[in-house]
Amino acid sequence: MSRGIHRRDIGRTALAVPFFASAAGLGRSARAVGPNVLRVAPNADLAILDPHVTAATTTLTHGILIYDVLYALDETLTPQPQMIAHDEVSADKLTWQFALRPGLKFHDGSPVTTRDVIASLKRWFPHDAMGRVLHATTAAMEAVDDRVFRIRLKEPFPHMRFTLANSSSAVPVIMREKEALTDTYTPIRETIGSGPFRFVRDEWVAGSRVVYERNPDYVPRDEKPNGLAGGKKVHLDRVEFRIIPDASTKSNALRLGEIDFIDQLSYNQAGLLAKSPGVTVGAISPINSQGYIRFNALYPPFDNIKARQAVALTVNQADYMTAAVDKAEWWRTCYSYFICGTQNGIETGADAYRKPDLTRARQLLAESGYNGEKVVLLSSHDLDYIGALIDVAAYNLRELGINLDVAETDWGTLMTRRTNKNAPASGGWNLFVTTTPGSSLFSPLINPVTDQTCGGGNYVGWPCDAKSEELRAAYIRADDPAKQHALLEAIHTRLWETLPSALLGQYTQIYGWRDNVHDIPRTPSSSLPFWGVRKT
Repeated sequence: MSRGIHRRDIGRTALAVPFFASAAGLGRSARAVGPNVLRVAPNADLAILDPHVTAATTTLTHGILIYDVLYALDETLTPQPQMIAHDEVSADKLTWQFALRPGLKFHDGSPVTTRDVIASLKRWFPHDAMGRVLHATTAAMEAVDDRVFRIRLKEPFPHMRFTLANSSSAVPVIMREKEALTDTYTPIRETIGSGPFRFVRDEWVAGSRVVYERNPDYVPRDEKPNGLAGGKKVHLDRVEFRIIPDASTKSNALRLGEIDFIDQLSYNQAGLLAKSPGVTVGAISPINSQGYIRFNALYPPFDNIKARQAVALTVNQADYMTAAVDKAEWWRTCYSYFICGTQNGIETGADAYRKPDLTRARQLLAESGYNGEKVVLLSSHDLDYIGALIDVAAYNLRELGINLDVAETDWGTLMTRRTNKNAPASGGWNLFVTTTPGSSLFSPLINPVTDQTCGGGNYVGWPCDAKSEELRAAYIRADDPAKQHALLEAIHTRLWETLPSALLGQYTQIYGWRDNVHDIPRTPSSSLPFWGVRKT
């Protein structure tokens, strides 16, 4: 593909929708709401209610609104206590003791106890890379009383607070024991949290609306909001998610004041919206997001490393980023799995993939044993910038010689289908394209995309590489900075050898909001909490 390709060159149709298209169905409800209701157009519909089992942005946002967590990351990605009043570590570093803040209550009025905490952590462990490490290192978790619990370790684990502050893949929210005892791979149906908002299930209309209301019984920490940490002080009465798939309709609704906030604004619309009176367009996270092609390593052809290498050799990051993001100041090429611009943003091992080589790519694909079998690419254009990435990928895959079956769905369906481990011909898949915020990727400790733990319990795609995990385990245990950096280099080299994903570049995630929305937190996550936000 030629450098600087645009959506129009690959059959994009979303731009044919006029920018000032009618936001039908929004006006009447918009005029009826009270002044302290924040109306948000989310990036996608809420398809899964369980934040333990998925990394979907809307589910993670849902989770941090209605549940609380033990620790959370501030703007500098430093873990800070949330539900925890204080913790203590024994001299031999094998016993951690935690005390819960007083006054924590679930939305049904029942107190949060250490039984709820322990059951929730046990349920969460299998879904997170560091959660699995902590679980393997844990000798026992035990309640001392209703407010104090202990984690006894088999060996020191220096990343305890950081692990429990995870906001990248599955979030370790604290559920009632009743829900937490649900099978860890069966999404919960009851959503009773203890967080600053309550989920209004009676007003939930799939594909149309999701509603949260302020929890009047929530007692925030006596601190300023800071990222996902600090005092979760709610100034809004309600947050209403209006599901508007079309980017133009969404932008028009914001311009007309029918909604107040767009989560993950279309880059197509950003320039026009920035010129609209009463509208602000800007970034919130201080860290770039990353786009990538994810391979299903369970089935041919991408169970073979050579097939993954072939796809990686078709990638010109500038093509992908130009098609998806447009303005050069909003994107950059980057060959680091751990995000350029962060302390771990090395590019070791990537040299062979900095320039596309279609001839070599076709040779590798043939060597992988691929012989024209149908390959399923999951696709959705609900998020137009991801849709643009998918279109470029589809073009390149066909140029490579792959017999491509593009399975077009809405984003929620795509997020559900990508968890399916069945064969591609039986409801599974071979490839999908997505993006992830850099706060979820900047360290080998938390990056789910680089987790190659064998056994199928890792991030969708389920790559397995024992050597990678040996290196990561050594990195986790290293206490000398020089040794840790050497291990980081080795990990990154191995990632470019095994290619769990093909990197497509980095970009700045932008949002849009009305000028009467104030104090939006600078969260490092893609999940926007809406505490601290004021509307005038």
